[in-house]
Amino acid sequence: MGSRNHWNKAKWGIMGLALVLALTGCGAANKEQTQAAADKPLTKVKVVLDWTPNTNHTGLYVARDKGFFKKQGLDVEIIQPGEAGADTMVATGAADFGVGYQEGVTQARIQGVPLVSIAAIIQHNTSGFASPADKNIKSPKDFEGKTYGGWGSPAEAAVIESLMQEEKADVKKVKIVSIGEADFFTAVKKNIDFAWIFYGWTGVEAELRGEKINMIYLTDYSKKLDYYTPILETNEKMITDHKDIVQAFVTASAEGYKFAIDHPDDAAEVLIKAVPDLNADLVRASQKWISPKYQDDAKRWGEQKRDVWANYAGWMFDHKLLKKELDVDKAFTNTFIPE
Repeated sequence: MGSRNHWNKAKWGIMGLALVLALTGCGAANKEQTQAAADKPLTKVKVVLDWTPNTNHTGLYVARDKGFFKKQGLDVEIIQPGEAGADTMVATGAADFGVGYQEGVTQARIQGVPLVSIAAIIQHNTSGFASPADKNIKSPKDFEGKTYGGWGSPAEAAVIESLMQEEKADVKKVKIVSIGEADFFTAVKKNIDFAWIFYGWTGVEAELRGEKINMIYLTDYSKKLDYYTPILETNEKMITDHKDIVQAFVTASAEGYKFAIDHPDDAAEVLIKAVPDLNADLVRASQKWISPKYQDDAKRWGEQKRDVWANYAGWMFDHKLLKKELDVDKAFTNTFIPE
């Protein structure tokens, strides 16, 4: 900045005029582009969620209901996953975009399924193992003799074993059962001791209920487990054949999440109005907790680091969850993230 103070007024005058002219030209051009986009028929696209609507998805609902998708020429339908799941729907073209996880995209790529992550919804892994405080599970060592309730993914057992190895605990002393879509609060009162949750939803719900839980975050035990969950995904065909649509979708999504970062209270009301069956108090509390987590320490919302993809894929390979090593650079792209 110091050297700029030596520039004379004449130079500043010329630069100022050039800037005004440039901005005027840009304004006119942007006006024409916006008008042209408004005159064109909207392109219909489908985005499939990974689960029932929650605050991981707020930016998508904001982008839809605040007109950000429309501004980009898109008519976006937000749908919930069928039996096949979001990854399969996106891979087969049943949906153009989806909400997924780094783990799912990694496994898909190894199996030759052309999924690509196009944005990180949240920068750091906010998930972990939760249990009622009275069960006294305060570290992975305390998993011994307890029952874990999950959804049947091999990664669950591997993560539990990985965390327990850090404390020289015996994973064979953990009983692992599938609870499917059972509610965490119901399950821990019936037949399990701990489960894997996203704190931003189930953890915040525990706070609202006044139910004390112990939380063991994955990231407290291994940097390799600080992976992107959830992410926005599409398939290679969309990127190859409809690059403009992918760009429009990510641009509008980024605007939606940025709105949720800057205006968590207003964003919560958008989600509540869009999905009135949700617990409004939970949405509001969750949104306050999660909004700062969307971008966190990244330079821009959605940005993904190669190291994060390589580290987690390496961890999965080391734990025999992958048959071969991942071609990291094909699994994700930052191409469409707005500056």
